[in-house]
Amino acid sequence: MLDPIELQIVTGALHAACREMGVVLIRSAHSSNIKERRDASTALFDLDGQMVMQAEHIPVHLGAMPAAVAAVLGEKHAPGVSWILNDPFAGGTHLPDITVITPIYAPDGSPIGFAASRAHHADVGGRVPGSMPADSRCLEEEGVVISPRRLDEATIEELVGRMRQPHERRADLRAQLAANRTGALRLAELARRLGAERLREATDAVLDYSERRTRACLAAMPDGVREAEDVLEAPAGDLVLRVRAEVDGERLILDFTGSAAQHEGNLNCPLAVTRSACLFAVRVLTDPDIPPSAGAYRPIEVRAPQGSVLNARPGAAVAAGNVETSSRVADLVLSAFGRAQGQGTMNNLTLGNAAFSYYETLGGGQGACSDADGPSGVHVAMSNTLNTPIEALEREFPLLVREYALRRGSGGAGLHRGGDGVVRELEALADMTFSLIAERRRHAPRGAAGGEDGAPGRDLLDGVQIAGKLTGTLRSGQRLRIETPGGGGFGDASTTEH
Repeated sequence: MLDPIELQIVTGALHAACREMGVVLIRSAHSSNIKERRDASTALFDLDGQMVMQAEHIPVHLGAMPAAVAAVLGEKHAPGVSWILNDPFAGGTHLPDITVITPIYAPDGSPIGFAASRAHHADVGGRVPGSMPADSRCLEEEGVVISPRRLDEATIEELVGRMRQPHERRADLRAQLAANRTGALRLAELARRLGAERLREATDAVLDYSERRTRACLAAMPDGVREAEDVLEAPAGDLVLRVRAEVDGERLILDFTGSAAQHEGNLNCPLAVTRSACLFAVRVLTDPDIPPSAGAYRPIEVRAPQGSVLNARPGAAVAAGNVETSSRVADLVLSAFGRAQGQGTMNNLTLGNAAFSYYETLGGGQGACSDADGPSGVHVAMSNTLNTPIEALEREFPLLVREYALRRGSGGAGLHRGGDGVVRELEALADMTFSLIAERRRHAPRGAAGGEDGAPGRDLLDGVQIAGKLTGTLRSGQRLRIETPGGGGFGDASTTEH
């Protein structure tokens, strides 16, 4: 058994290794989406496929990544042989998120775990540049589907040959391999210092420690059932989502029975993405200092009926589910526990033509808390990316940023105000396709405890309002303006001075 000091040292070493993996990936990547926006995640797993540590990267990546490792766990592994996948129904999330998994071996040759990296690639051969069509109705429209397979140079060349800008895709995949090799090296060094058996005891201790702390947080909450309801803004009408959250001692059951059936468009989630959003919300509700590992999630049970929008059947389109539905699931769980809602959308925008593919998400307002205003202009909930700096954007792509500013006054009023959204207006310098996938255009982010709602988002093409989910053409000289939602306020401002 590890003493408390040794436990903290091992936890810190594992966390440092995951962070270093992320640094290698970001600095080695070619695409702006990874090197600038940092839309990538890294983690380490034990031999049983349990996530022993993650870097604090993208919540929707990390909560779902254990399913990717589980998808290759039973394969025949060997030193130097990595695996690749993006199939949402075989360990993936949506097709642009490609996962690379590498087995790790101790200096004596014994297997000790896995390194995994997941990155959002700017294009994976979908129907439109960027591979995020707003109107896809089946998975094949969204790009190349990669079932779990071995990754070598021949595989890389085959896959990138089916995608736009293959040189960029190739470089980003090699960056993921480099990140995994870094994680493998660091875990092997720990095995050399501790011994493989002692390392396994240490990672088990980290998992158990995370579980104990999560159970303690749940035990401190009042037992009982909490319920919430919200909607997704599908083009043809709203889709209702419901959750029943039951705290029972040291356990939490999140039941989404009663949510909408599988969507004919692309708002669907594989169960791993729904679970990922739930785990993020639980992390917010408990203690963010708990080591981010599989142990922290053992007391959580997630139920979603198969064939629903939150547990779609294989073949369903999922481009928006991973980014927008996951955000709504997080909102739903947090609302059940009385939290004000943040912007509730990633404001996804893809732009491209034969020469380039570009993807970005935009920050907005975070919901206020019981003791603080919500921050403004931040990526909320399931996204944790940065923006693309204007200088990098204008240097690399045929785009001109006409305005990028806070959307003053868009946060909901209250004892504590919700954060403000942002305004981003782009002018096209060449003809290109655009695809916009956004939420909270018809329904505002809700306040809590008497706080007012935040302002809903708006999207305009040359000053004319357009739908929040739309694929179209942006001609040279046209301007696309996105105004992101503000966060909900918390508390009644009239009860006391703020």
